[in-house]
Amino acid sequence: MTDRRILSLWFPRMGADRLMRRDPQLHAVPLAVVEEQGNMQVLTSLNTAAQGFGLRSGQPVRDAHAMCEGLITRARSVQGEAAFLAVLQRWAGKFSPWVATEASDGLVVDLTGCAHLFGGEEALLEVVQQDCNDLGLAVQMGLADTRGAAWALARFAGQSAGAYRSGDAIDQEARATRSRAGKRRHWTRGGVAPVIRTGPDQATHRIAAPGQSYSALSALPVAALRLDADLVVELARLGLRRVGDLLGQPRASLARRFGRGLVMRMDQAMGSAPEPVSPAKPPDHFAVRLTLPDPIGLEDDILAGIDRLLPRLCESLKDKGRGARRVRLQAFRSDHDIQSVEVGLARPSRDPARIRPLLALKLGSIDAGFGIDMLRIEAVQTEPIHSRSAVGHLEAGHVVNKRLAANTAVDDLIGRIGARVGMEQITRLHPARSHIPEKTSKVLAAAWSNPWKEDWPAARTPRPLLLWQPEPVHAPDVPRVPQVFRWRGQTLTRHRAIGPERISPEWWLDDPNWRSGVRDYWVTETEDGQRLWLFYGHGHLMSSGWFCQGAFA
Repeated sequence: MTDRRILSLWFPRMGADRLMRRDPQLHAVPLAVVEEQGNMQVLTSLNTAAQGFGLRSGQPVRDAHAMCEGLITRARSVQGEAAFLAVLQRWAGKFSPWVATEASDGLVVDLTGCAHLFGGEEALLEVVQQDCNDLGLAVQMGLADTRGAAWALARFAGQSAGAYRSGDAIDQEARATRSRAGKRRHWTRGGVAPVIRTGPDQATHRIAAPGQSYSALSALPVAALRLDADLVVELARLGLRRVGDLLGQPRASLARRFGRGLVMRMDQAMGSAPEPVSPAKPPDHFAVRLTLPDPIGLEDDILAGIDRLLPRLCESLKDKGRGARRVRLQAFRSDHDIQSVEVGLARPSRDPARIRPLLALKLGSIDAGFGIDMLRIEAVQTEPIHSRSAVGHLEAGHVVNKRLAANTAVDDLIGRIGARVGMEQITRLHPARSHIPEKTSKVLAAAWSNPWKEDWPAARTPRPLLLWQPEPVHAPDVPRVPQVFRWRGQTLTRHRAIGPERISPEWWLDDPNWRSGVRDYWVTETEDGQRLWLFYGHGHLMSSGWFCQGAFA
C-alpha cells in the first residue's frame, strides 16, 4: 500500500474569474469567455450569473445570446490564462514543493508528508478553500492516493452515470431491478464512498481515505478515467457506464477491443501504473547587484560599479552555458526612485568587454538625483551558447577558434547602432524564391539573422539595382515600347529597348500592386543615358498602361 497523497485542484471558471478580478463590475452581469473552435465561436468559461441562465461551456455563442439577452462576451486569452495559472502554481507551493500544472485549468499537488503541517487533510483543504475565496476563484478539490483518482474526484465526485439512450429507445428495466439498483447505488467493494463535505461557498471537498481509491471511483462515470469522448460513448453503448463496471471486466478483452490506453488509465487511477508529479523547473535568473556605502552620481562611478558587476554576471551565464541577449541596468536612488536602461546585443554574449560599451552609451539617460545607493544588472533575455571544439590538427584548430571568437566587429557595430536607434531598425536582405520582382528578397532583422554566405541567386534576365512602387508613365496605351514618353516631369526619348519579359501575377493572392494584370517588362535606355525598367500592364482590375518600376545602375 502506498503512502502517497495527491491533491487535484480544478478551477472550472478560471477564465471568467481572471477577468472579474481585473474588472469587479463584471460580477453582477452574465459573463462568458469565448474562443473560436472549428470556424465557430463557443463558450469556454462562465461566471455564476451566466450559469444561472442555463448556459454551459462548449455551447455556441449564437445559442447563448438567444438564451441570455444581456450576455457579455470576452475573447479568450490563452497566454493570459497560462500566466495566471503559473501564478497559482507558485501560490500552491505553500502547501508542498511538488506542484505541477494539469491541462489549462488545474493544478496537481503531491501532499505526501505535508498535510500534518496544516492540521490534517481536512484542515488543509479548508485553507485552500479560504485562499481561493479570498482570491475570488471557484475551485473543486479531490484528494486520493493516485493522481488519476484525485483528478476524478475533483471533477466527477457526486455525479451519477446516466443511462445511454438514443432515438426512440425506452427504459425497459423492471421496477424491481431499478429498486435493487437504487439500493446498490453506493455499494462499493472494499470500503465506503468518498467523504463529501460542503464548504461555506457551496464548494465540495472530496477526500478518499488511504487505500480506498477503488471504492471512491466505482460509482463515478467512466469519463472520470480521463478517457476520450468517443470512447466514453462507445462504452456507454455496451452498458459500461461506471468505473466499477470497467474494473470488474477482464483486462485482456478490454485491451483487445478498446486499446491499451483504457487499461493504462485504469491502472493509473488504481495506482498500478506510476504517474508521478513532476513540478516545472524554475527558470534560470541571472542578476547581480552592488550596494554602495555612500550615494554616487558621476558616470565614472557608475562605470566602476558596472566593471565590478559584469564579471560576476558573465560568470553565472557561463556556468549555465548561456549568453545575454538583452541586459538591463537599474540604478536605485536615495529617494526610492529607480532609473533603468536596457540594451540589446546582436549576438548572445557573456563577454564583459562587449556588454560594457553598450551600457556606457546609455548612462547619459540616467538621472542620479540626490545619489544612487544600489546598482543592479540583470540579463533579461538569454540564449544558449555552444562551445566550439578543435577539429583536426591541434594548432590549426586553435587558430580557427581564435579567429571565430575574435570575429565580432560586425556584431559589435550592430549592437552600438541598435543602442541608439533600436535593434529592430537594423535589417539585412536574404534571397527568396518568387517570380515577382519585389518578392525576390526578404527583409530580416540583422540582430536575429546570419549573413547570406552563398552567392546571390542570379536572375535569368537583368534586374534593376533599385526598385520602387510602379509609377505611371505618360505614353500611348499600346503594348509597343513608346519612342517618346514622359515620366517624373521629364520628356524622354527611347534609344533602345530589350525585352519583353512577361510576368504573371500570383492568382491566389489579391495584391493591390498587381491589379494591372499581366506585365511585359522592357529594359529601356534613353538618349540622356538613363536605363529604366518599364512594363506594360495589360489591365485586369484596373486599366492598362505603361509604368516604371526601377532603374539600373
